[in-house]
Amino acid sequence: MLLVSTENIPGKNYEALGLVKGATIQSKNIGRDIGSSFKTLIGGELKSYTEMMNEARALATKRMVEEAESLGADAVVCIRYASSAIMQGAAEVIAYGTAVKFA
Repeated sequence: MLLVSTENIPGKNYEALGLVKGATIQSKNIGRDIGSSFKTLIGGELKSYTEMMNEARALATKRMVEEAESLGADAVVCIRYASSAIMQGAAEVIAYGTAVKFA
């Protein structure tokens, strides 16, 4: 499965099959959440949240690809990601794009 953020794939002709998406809501455990809250006092990267968001993007991408594969797609173009806070320490991540079939 080819995944691109661009609208076109050079040298490929294809037909659009439709919108595909994958989403997840992730949270960290209370111990890491408390540790991260102390980190906000002194500044710096919140590594546990960076890991959480990386895991969430990977899972959302996997679910998007599975949906595209169920349509018989060869690729997903125009991939985008969005995230939003659901509650303290939890975030939703969605990956979406257009599933396409090569001509």
